[in-house]
Amino acid sequence: MAVTIVPTPVAACSAFTATATGAPAGAVTAVFFYDGAAPQSLPVVAGAAGPVTFTAVGSGAQLVLVTYLNAVNTVVGVDSGTVTVNAAPAGTISTTLSIAVGGLVTAGTTLTCSAGLVSVNGTLTYTLPGGATVTAPVVNGVVGPASLGLALTAGQVVGVSFTPAAGTCAACTFAPITVTVPAPPSCSVVIIQPVVGPIVAGQPTVVSAVVLCNGVPVPGATVTFNGDGATPVTATTNALGIATGSITFPTAGPVSLTATVTAAGTTCTCTNVVSTPVTITVTTPPTCLVLLLPPVTPVVAGQPTVVSAVVLCNGVPVPGATVTFNGDGAT
Repeated sequence: MAVTIVPTPVAACSAFTATATGAPAGAVTAVFFYDGAAPQSLPVVAGAAGPVTFTAVGSGAQLVLVTYLNAVNTVVGVDSGTVTVNAAPAGTISTTLSIAVGGLVTAGTTLTCSAGLVSVNGTLTYTLPGGATVTAPVVNGVVGPASLGLALTAGQVVGVSFTPAAGTCAACTFAPITVTVPAPPSCSVVIIQPVVGPIVAGQPTVVSAVVLCNGVPVPGATVTFNGDGATPVTATTNALGIATGSITFPTAGPVSLTATVTAAGTTCTCTNVVSTPVTITVTTPPTCLVLLLPPVTPVVAGQPTVVSAVVLCNGVPVPGATVTFNGDGAT
């Protein structure tokens, strides 16, 4: 008796055939057994049966068992052959944990297999801190996002493992991994410095701030600028996350300027996030001075007198200014 395996060795998840020859006298049926596959029964013809086809699973040397039955299903002989299975290549599990609004954690997992994903079917299991588990189906290597159903703390560890579906053969082996819960996304608002142009009491000053979520600009956020004594000004961020407004400080002196995010559609919790205060100095408005120059000729009643005046702004001459001279009784 003999059991012939073709091919051997064979790659895991690949097909091989088994043929039995030299059946004992009286054998009419040969039943082939391999691993957990369903047994296959074939008639014995001229002392031989087969070939039958199985899918190789696992790795290493494995037995294919043949049981011979007579006409009344009594065992009249047993034989076996060895098939050597080359293990499936190692695949990889890649999982990203993200924290949604409210702190709930969602897992996104990708399976990679050099031999292809079509045969990768089963269950992905997430093991949470404390031992609870959450499962997600794997269909042809595709795993949908899975909510882990609770809020986790940054630094906690989640285990991820793959179990093939019963009766299937995954083309890759997947070693379990662990992933660490990341820190929640952080929102920040920063006043852009320096503030452009002179900052003068009573005159509008252009101010800007940028809103970032984990370093990425947040467009469409609402930002309110506040300064000591100034009326708050609200602006909306552009595609670069920059909000620009115009604020007027009523008095001169040092002023603390802040920017507060009052609304933002982003994964970050940005509402009520306040920037670090920036101190700016507000100067007094420029002063204007008109100086009357003494007449250069005698001043005689009824006769024209040449008069002059100089107009200065913070000591600097002002060209083009209109000056009106007035004198008691004079036009």
